This record gives sequence, C-alpha cells and structure tokens, in this order.
Amino acid sequence: MPTDARILEIGCGVGMLWRDNRARIPVTWQLTLSDFSLGMIQACATHLPSATYLQADAQAIPFGDKYFDAVFANHMLYHVPDVSRAIAEIRRVLKANGKFYAATNGDAHLRELKTIVAELLGHAIMPLVDANVSKQFSLENGAQQLAKSFVHVEHFDFDDALVVTEVEPLVAYIMSGFMGKQLLHIEYEESLRQFIADRMARDGAIRITKSTGLFIATN
Repeated sequence: MPTDARILEIGCGVGMLWRDNRARIPVTWQLTLSDFSLGMIQACATHLPSATYLQADAQAIPFGDKYFDAVFANHMLYHVPDVSRAIAEIRRVLKANGKFYAATNGDAHLRELKTIVAELLGHAIMPLVDANVSKQFSLENGAQQLAKSFVHVEHFDFDDALVVTEVEPLVAYIMSGFMGKQLLHIEYEESLRQFIADRMARDGAIRITKSTGLFIATN
C-alpha cells in the first residue's frame, strides 16, 4: 500500500476494523469511512476523529474514477439490493492497481442455531424470513460475482467455531436476530431457553459453526 494511500470502507459500522488496528494505520493514509446509516457514521466518528466520514450508498459511490488505492466492504454486500451494481461501482473508484477486500459468510455459518430453532418449532425456518441472509453474496458465490468486474479474485477461508456454555447469551442472540422473529410469543422464548439448557446439560456445550472468509479482488 502506498504511504499516502487513499482507503475507503463501505459499510463501516462503528469502525471496529480501524479501531482494533489504529496503532498500525500510517498517519499519512487518507481514510474515508462510509455507511448507509447516519447513526453508524456518528458513532464511528467519536472513536476515530481523524478519518473522513460519509453517509453513502454502495450502489452510487460519490467519488470519481480511479480515486482509491483500496476499498473494504466487510460483511455488508449481501445487504445491498443490487450487488452487481455495487461491485461495479467499487471497481470504478479503484485505481488500476488497487485492491478490493470483501469479507462474507458461507452457507454453513451458524447452521446449528437454525437447527435449534427448526427443532423447537417442529418445522423448517419459514421461507419468508431468509435463514441465510448472506447468500446474496457468500463464500460460495462471491468469487463468481467479483469476476464480472475484476480480473483476479483470491479466496481465503477462516475456519472457526463458537463453543457456548451459557444459556442466556445464546437465547438473547437468537431472539435479537431474524430467527427470533419466529419466536415472538413469550412461550417460545421460554421453550427456547429450556431447549438450550437441556442440550447443554446433555452435551456440556453447544458448538456453533462460523463459516467466514475473505475475497481479495484486483485487476
């Protein structure tokens, strides 16, 4: 990366990537952090005041052609309505030798949680709530989508898992996400709590697959 590199992150959230690595960021880098959510931008700015902040849509990036040396879009492309358009925009604002970094999930990500909810309900998770929101841009199909705009695409998997030994954090996580929408009645929450407690009493812990990885795309 050039010493005076221009860096863009799309979907920066609260800026954890840069907060965790702030000691490694050269002061000469020009860091632009963007998100579709103004609230996220405001929260991020309190922790990294030296960066430039921008509320922006990944499908219409408000910069000229070949402006950035690197673009990051971690765990967010699957939320974009038109992924192909967003990727084309990212390619447009990258310099000829620039790099695009995109982290995402695989189909197996958190599959044990989906199984727990399905067993509790007695049927598969309802299709009206997508049980795998990341499949719009996943480890399984991301390279194919990136190849439409980039010449070289590298794929790196990160093998990991969670071993959960406490009931309440797992119940809270499930109830706060898309699976919790199908367990809105209080009796379902109590049943979920008991279901998880019984499983942990039997097995000692619940192991949850984390299928995540990174694409690096260049021309």
